[in-house]
Order: sequence, then C-alpha cells, then structure tokens
Amino acid sequence: MLEKIAVVLMEDVAMFEFGVVSEVFGLDRTDDGVPAFDFKVCSTTPGQPLRSSSHSAVIAPYGLEELEDADLVALPATTWREEYDERILEALRRAEARGAILLTVCSGAFVLGKAGLLDGRPCTTHWRYEKKFQEQFPLAKLDADVLFVDDGNIITSAGTAAGIDACLHLVRRELGSAVATRIARRMVVPPQRDGGQRQYVDVPVPESSSESMQPVLDWMVDNLTIEHTVPALARRAQMSERTFARRFVAETGTTPLKWVTTQRVLRARTLLEQTRMGIEQIASESGFGTAALLRHHFRRVVGVPPQDYRRTFQTAS
Repeated sequence: MLEKIAVVLMEDVAMFEFGVVSEVFGLDRTDDGVPAFDFKVCSTTPGQPLRSSSHSAVIAPYGLEELEDADLVALPATTWREEYDERILEALRRAEARGAILLTVCSGAFVLGKAGLLDGRPCTTHWRYEKKFQEQFPLAKLDADVLFVDDGNIITSAGTAAGIDACLHLVRRELGSAVATRIARRMVVPPQRDGGQRQYVDVPVPESSSESMQPVLDWMVDNLTIEHTVPALARRAQMSERTFARRFVAETGTTPLKWVTTQRVLRARTLLEQTRMGIEQIASESGFGTAALLRHHFRRVVGVPPQDYRRTFQTAS
C-alpha cells in the first residue's frame, strides 16, 4: 500500500519539482475518491527555512525520523553538489533496506547515487546531467533517453515535468488506474504517458508535438477497431503518403503502426482494469481482433500477460 509519504528537502530545493510531489501526494482529494495520504515534508532542520533554487524559502515541519516508517520517500531536485548530508544518506539506506519505495525527480537521483543505492541499477536523471552523473556513478545503469525508470522499489525521473509522469505511474502501479486518472484529471495532465506497468525502463507513449497531426491521432484513437493504413490515413490528413509518413514520425517519434498498436494496448489495459469482459471481447474492442494477437502485443508492451495484469490491477466490482 501507499499510505505514508515522506519528502526530503535540503538547501537549494527546486520548487517546481517539490510542487510536483506535493500536488500528487500532498493534497486532500478524498472527495474525489482518492485515498488520503499521510504526507510529511522533512529535513535535517525541521522548522527552519531552507533556501530554494528560485529565490525563496520553504520550511519542512518534520525531521528525518518520519522516513523510518514511510511507504514512499521522495527526493525532489536540488542543486548538484559533491557531498550530501550523511544523515540523509543513511536514512535513505535504511528506507531502501526495509523495502520502502524511493522516488527521485531530476537531480534527486544524485542523492541516491551518493548513498550507493543506484550501483548496478537502471536509472535516469535530467539529460543535462548525463555526463556528470556517469562520471560520479559509473556503476549505475543510466538511461538519459527516457522520462522515468521504474526498477521496483526505486523510481528515478528526468527533469521537471517528467516527475509528474513518474509520480502518476507509481500511483497507477500501487493504487490502480482509476485513482491515477482522478489525480491527473484534477491536475489537467495526461493520466498515462507510459507504455505499461513495467518494473524496468519505460519509454512513454509519444505524443504529437504540433497541431497538424492531432485530428488524425484523435480519429485513430476513436476508431481502433478498424484497420489503419498509411494510404487511408494520408487521405484523411490530406497529404501525400510520403509526406504523411515523414510528418507522423517527426511529430510522434514512431510509425503509424507502432503508434496505433500502443494505443490498442492502452485500451485493452483500461478494459482489463475497469470491466469484466473476456479476453476475446477485449481483443475485439481494442482492435486486435484475436486473443492471440492481444496477448502477444500486450506482453511485449506491458511486460506481463493480460490475465496476470488483470489480477493485479482490476478495479471493476
């Protein structure tokens, strides 16, 4: 379960990244069906102002003792430095040893690295810090091309808004899609940009970077059960096939076939979570046609078979 959340702040904390964690876990949304979180903001100097990176200050009311029984310990970004307070590092080691989830946003990964908790483990941080991170933590398996990395009880995310993706992913993983969607709706952000509930590196679903493709993408999502071909889609977009194919890849980062397959997996995932439809019906409703194709693509994208996923994440009564 995900009940008690402890956020660790230190000097030069990045306010946006701290705000991301606070927005997801620190607000009372019980009126919208979101479980109440016991949210504690902690530091080595509780009650005293901490300098932020944006010419302001913040006060953490609680000390590091709150980490001892927290289900989640979150580390927002802070200014990179050579050394970190050993009291914080030791508290993080104890939390990891007892199985708590550790989540970092942006440069917060440096703190876990300094604690020795990323050696041999996949992780990420802001692309700007890639070289510095690799030099300082050569044993960590850094992937600077993804928005976040889920490695079981350690989740690291890239810069700024990628922290939103990581936090919502964790909520979805631990509490189900319905809760994650309610939080995302209140935040006015996409509830799921990831490719599935994976316990390893995850590349988010590409989104259009401009307006030109959006009507076609919306239509494809609304019509997943029909066959989509480049000639037909190009006609809908009023482009030549060559121009359409080139622009589609430029704006989404992938091909039309791969994009629609991922959307079908996401539709199937929602149906597995929120309905009691049989696998054959879900295959039909999501556009795969057969249960065999659904199982093949679902396992490739999500990492587990549809039935296993349903047993873990179904919310339908």
